[in-house]
Amino acid sequence: MSQSPIELKGSSFTLSVVHLYTSEPEVIRQALLEKVEQAPSFLNNAPVVINVATLDSDANWKELQQAVEAAGLRVVGVSGCRVERQKQAIMQAGLPLLNEGKGQKMVTPDTVEENPPTKARIINTPVRSGQQIYARNSDLIVASSVSAGAELIADGNIHIYGMMRGRALAGASGDIQCQIFCMHLGAELVSIAGQYWLSDQIPPDYLAQAVQISLLNNALTIQRLN
Repeated sequence: MSQSPIELKGSSFTLSVVHLYTSEPEVIRQALLEKVEQAPSFLNNAPVVINVATLDSDANWKELQQAVEAAGLRVVGVSGCRVERQKQAIMQAGLPLLNEGKGQKMVTPDTVEENPPTKARIINTPVRSGQQIYARNSDLIVASSVSAGAELIADGNIHIYGMMRGRALAGASGDIQCQIFCMHLGAELVSIAGQYWLSDQIPPDYLAQAVQISLLNNALTIQRLN
């Protein structure tokens, strides 16, 4: 018997969620363009989920999709639907409905990790603009500076002991327990398990400080390192 040319497998991906608080397409497009311009390498052509929990069922879903995609994002689904009428209208517009999970993984003493974390990846030299460093299934430790335009990605935690001006994405495989530790924060973007802050969203009191960034109730939180 010949082998099938395809195979369906379950998997998980980290996606950004765009929460809409207006149904005006042009307002949405302009707001998203500003976000994309602040972090083009992270957001341009990025797959996103639209959360419509605050919108009513009379919105023009096709126009909303076009507004999001006109800003350079790619809509892969819609979440936050509250009533059946809203769900039917969204499906008629050709958009798939998604349920947002809690993003948490239950671990018991009997649980066996499919891809257990490996030894941390250590970078001892400066990370230059345009460089991307990925630590698969492990922490990432940078003992030097990170320039603007550089990108650090890790399935585990990220530690930066020099000046941080680039982008740091921890918990890239969806682990919400991951954290970012930075001795001098000036990042363009910080992200944990898909939740992110752009530079203008980082509380200004923590800029140029030694900080610890983590998730609390699925939202980013920051505190100073003692």
